[in-house]
Amino acid sequence: MRVLLIDIETAPATAYVWSLRDRYIPIERLITPGHTLCFAAKWLGEREVIFRSVQSGDRKAVVKAAHKLLDEADAVCHYNGRKFDIPVLEAEFLTHGMRPPSPFHQIDLYATAKRFALPSRKLDYISQHLDLGRKTKHKGMELWTACMGSDPSAWRVMERYNRQDIRLLERLYNVLRPWIKDHPNHSIADGECCPTCGSHNLRWKGWRESITRRYRRFVCNDCGAWGRAVKSEPGTAITRSLA
Repeated sequence: MRVLLIDIETAPATAYVWSLRDRYIPIERLITPGHTLCFAAKWLGEREVIFRSVQSGDRKAVVKAAHKLLDEADAVCHYNGRKFDIPVLEAEFLTHGMRPPSPFHQIDLYATAKRFALPSRKLDYISQHLDLGRKTKHKGMELWTACMGSDPSAWRVMERYNRQDIRLLERLYNVLRPWIKDHPNHSIADGECCPTCGSHNLRWKGWRESITRRYRRFVCNDCGAWGRAVKSEPGTAITRSLA
């Protein structure tokens, strides 16, 4: 199973406003919609961090590069990507006349982070809390506007920032992996193995019981996730009461 980690950075939309307190901007005031400035991506377990940006001025080339990666992935890991990264990229694909990439599972680490009662669910806080590192510091909105103005020094900072986010994302994935409830199931393709990481290094411990059957239960010695045998134990089938 090929897992792609991806993180995008976007340019904000621009619009005419009458007040800094405007909460709703009518469509006729929109000057330019937002768009993807750059993205960083990495195949899980590989060393190379891929970075593509619009610094050269070719926005479609950046979008095509992202499309190609998503098309090759079995699963895509991101942080709040279900609500942000993937919908933004899909809007770009539509805008540039591309067809949908091949279907892929989504692993949103933000959704997993929400199960923990932590003071903050920001990637930077959780990464530091778990001693995984921290985000690259920058000047906030000033960095984005400088990149939109084609400042080479700003683009160097943006690239470091985007690449570091991917490194943090992979480290966090490796820590949160046994906690991910909807992780794609490796055992479908690899037989009786850890459904989360695909390892065959299992420790059988106890039982998992459904309403009508009983299954041997295991914990993965590599990632710490729990699973159960594919087949139930002989003689454990029970007819459910209709009462």
